[in-house]
Amino acid sequence: MGIVPLAKALELAQEYDLDLVEVAANARPPVCKLMDYGKFKYESAMKAREARKNQAHTVIKEMKLRPKIDPHDYDTKKGHVVRFLKQGDKVKITIMFRGREQSRPELGYRLLQRLAEDVQDLGFVESNPKQDGRNMIMVLGPHKKKTEAMAEARQAQEARKAEAKANPGRSQNAAEAEAPAEEPAEA
Repeated sequence: MGIVPLAKALELAQEYDLDLVEVAANARPPVCKLMDYGKFKYESAMKAREARKNQAHTVIKEMKLRPKIDPHDYDTKKGHVVRFLKQGDKVKITIMFRGREQSRPELGYRLLQRLAEDVQDLGFVESNPKQDGRNMIMVLGPHKKKTEAMAEARQAQEARKAEAKANPGRSQNAAEAEAPAEEPAEA
């Protein structure tokens, strides 16, 4: 449009019910723009809010174990580690030694190695096992980033909502109940 005198620019802004906003004050001559400033502020706030929503906070979850852990307890703890890694969080695994256990750190080391092998498809060893007083510590990091995990979780939730909308009033348990049950074999 070219250089327009200030009075003419203000007149144009009033005529179109817009605001005259200074874009580049240090330029010679200063650059101004006609826009709806309230709408601009609202849209920029919405963009900032969306950016914060997609922002990932690095969280380190902690799992504590003992060297003499029961197999079922190990499976439960491993399940928690798997869940944390799927969510894109780092996991700090601590093995606590008590009494005579402190003289056998290789037990804790083997346990940590076993756990790392069990979850290697979801995460990797970020820091190798280190003895720290009565504790041995290892950190596992996820293969996928937190933002990717959040996006996958959001997509899965949207898919569940779409499924629920497609089949209103029908829960999964109702679908399982309608499936024909196998008849027991006669002996």
